[in-house]
Formats: sequence, C-alpha cells, structure tokens
Amino acid sequence: MTEGKAGCRTGHRAEATPSAWIARFAALVPAGGPVLDLAAGGGRHSRLFLGRGHSVVALDRDVSTLAPIADPRLEVVAADLEAGRFPLAGRRFAAVVVTNYLHRPLLPALVEAVAPGGLLLYETFAQGNEAFGRPSNPDFLLAPGELLEVVRGRLRVLAYEDLTVSVPRPAAIQRIAARSG
Repeated sequence: MTEGKAGCRTGHRAEATPSAWIARFAALVPAGGPVLDLAAGGGRHSRLFLGRGHSVVALDRDVSTLAPIADPRLEVVAADLEAGRFPLAGRRFAAVVVTNYLHRPLLPALVEAVAPGGLLLYETFAQGNEAFGRPSNPDFLLAPGELLEVVRGRLRVLAYEDLTVSVPRPAAIQRIAARSG
C-alpha cells in the first residue's frame, strides 16, 4: 500500500470486518434510510448496511473491488474526490460513513449530506500516527478536536474519541458519531 493524495492508501486491503466504531452505531441509523459509504474501499461498510436493510451509495476512486457485491440496493459511484466538487451534492443520507480517509475540503459537504435525524460516522487517522507509520503526512492527520470542530453547531455529538488503538494495527485515530437535528 502507498499513501495517496489524501492519506488514503492506494490499492485496497482485503478488510472484510467492519470497523467496530461503525458497527457500534449502525443500529442508530434510521431504518431503511440510504447510507453513503465514502472511500468505500472493498465495501466492508457497504455490506454491513446492505445487511441491515439499507440502500447504499459506495463512492471510491477505484470501484473494482466493489464488483462482487451483487445487490440491487447498491449504487456504485467512481469519483476522484480530490479532483473537483463533491459528486453527490444535494443528496441526503441517513448515514454518512467514512473510515481511513481525509480530504478536508470535503468535510462541510459531508456534514451537509447528513439527512435530518441521520448520522455522521467518521473514523480516521490523527496527529501522532506518524509514530506508527502511514499516513504520516500532517495534511492527512486530524488535529486534536478537529472532528468536533467540523460538526460544532451543526450536528449533535453522540460519541467522540481521540486515542491510540492497537487493533487492527497500532494507530492514532479520531472518531465521531454525530446526529443531525
């Protein structure tokens, strides 16, 4: 794996197990509402939410690893998120799910994409991760409290963590679960 433009690894690891953080809050996503799996990778979170009865929009630059997911409720969108505007502007989702990806100019659009009553579930690398390897570029590491600032005054924080984890590998991360209106 190599560090991509936004700290996202190019080439997808075969992670089949959903993030424990995302799985923890999945039941709070409004039943049947559409879910956006941003930087979907191999689709581990797309599968999780399809299994819970949601339609899912899986967005990634490389969508080839999503091909095995044969479900009519899955909409696959190929887009380079750093190349221009957010391709789903104006659409609202019961959940916006992001893991292991950061492109700061996109953050306001992601908060805006959360439908009333919906959730933003975000988990990615934070400052301090350079001690563990990639990503190590400060452009791709959240500053302390940065996710809290992104949602301040717009979403209600249900849970937030800024910590070092050991599973699936040692990393400094921030994660948030926040609800719209």
